Amino acid sequence: MAAGAPRIFVSHLSGVAVFDPTGDQVGRVRDLVVMLRVARRPPRVLGLVVELATRRRIFLPMTRVTGIESGQVITTGVLNVRRFEQRPTERLVFGELLDRRVTLVESGEPKEEVTVLDLSVQQLPARRDWEIDRVFVRKGGKGGAFRRKGETLTVEWSAVTGFALEEHGQGAESLLATFEQLRPADLANVLHHLSPKRRVEVAAALDDDRLADVLEELPEDDQIEILGKLKEERAADVLEAMDPDDAADLLSELPTEEQERLLSLMQPGDAADMRRLMSYEERTAGGLMTTEPIVLRPDATVADALARVRNADLSPALAAQVYVCRPPDETPTGKYLGTVHFQRLLRDPPYTLVSAIIDDDLQPLEPDAPLPVVAGFFATYDMVSAPVVDDAGALLGAVTVDDVLDHMLPEDWRETEFHLTEDDKDGEDDEGDAPEGDGRDLLEDDTNDDSDDTHDGREGLGKGEEAGSHDA
Repeated sequence: MAAGAPRIFVSHLSGVAVFDPTGDQVGRVRDLVVMLRVARRPPRVLGLVVELATRRRIFLPMTRVTGIESGQVITTGVLNVRRFEQRPTERLVFGELLDRRVTLVESGEPKEEVTVLDLSVQQLPARRDWEIDRVFVRKGGKGGAFRRKGETLTVEWSAVTGFALEEHGQGAESLLATFEQLRPADLANVLHHLSPKRRVEVAAALDDDRLADVLEELPEDDQIEILGKLKEERAADVLEAMDPDDAADLLSELPTEEQERLLSLMQPGDAADMRRLMSYEERTAGGLMTTEPIVLRPDATVADALARVRNADLSPALAAQVYVCRPPDETPTGKYLGTVHFQRLLRDPPYTLVSAIIDDDLQPLEPDAPLPVVAGFFATYDMVSAPVVDDAGALLGAVTVDDVLDHMLPEDWRETEFHLTEDDKDGEDDEGDAPEGDGRDLLEDDTNDDSDDTHDGREGLGKGEEAGSHDA
């Protein structure tokens, strides 16, 4: 960018698309990597953390960025796709600097504590280097739900101190606002890449429903870690908000005593569903099913069914069909009569009784049907959801295709990238002659070709610029 380039606040960069010179999108910005410097000098922006379509996160040096404008980042097209690994001297802007409590300095003396809401970056004139030059802060103590928000102001980086200090109980309001539009699976990926401290702090700041959706998408170790850091009453509330099958899977990984404590804090109906699901083997239809499908009585109409299907909280797979059963309507129901598919509901008049259009040709799954049988059923009949019925003919729940896939993929599939073959995975660490790490050291340092420093534009800091606290 040319001299006098406009100032860019980092919140505007979250999720921004990254393009190569030909206009092809290579990924999206997920964070910025900076290095703090001594004597309150503005931190140098080393590069961007870019998430590729495969969910792999790579490091994109700022020297490879040719433009940031109109909601997009343009690169030179030269990318090293090694997985990003944060180094000890680096700080992540979204993950670590937002929501920090720092101190305003006036005439060299500490004045008052403020909360960091945003930071701005700017390219230095006639250079390719970028720096954080401004900090957008809010005065006042740590905000609670009923605390009045304080005055906000933008100050020079040199006007604050405390970024290098470890902070306990760091907030997450600004970070969550930055990622507000992310789908639960993508927000889960963000949480997975945060430090354990920030992961717990951000999870604690989510409301119960949002945290439940995110927990369902996290690897098992992260689920257990976050749940264990919540107060027991809130942990029980979050489990109730999760899909019953996912909550039961998570509970089954906890020690028996902890299971019982959490179940005792849940609503009796929800606790009963959890106990019932946990009684089945994990890789069976009973262990895979949810206990909350759409159940209608025979005298319900198509209009009634469509009203239930419109519920925004239902997953597409659960909304694809309704199950017609005799009372009671809650699982386990009375006698299961059959299924009505969503497309059939669209074809018939609203006043039509669902009992007149049920599909009763397909045999439902038995609760002890093993995973291969369940998967074969879905593949044979092109189903996205299937009923699970016991020997007495009662509907126990429904298995959805996403849960089948979840259990057929490798256990660590949430922690790996999409679209990688086994050969790709085996060879990714042997790519070329790249050194150990993410390959950032291979990038040119045009400022000093003969330097012994590494060549990713990060360690070429001269004396007096070594990484560390600017306010130590």
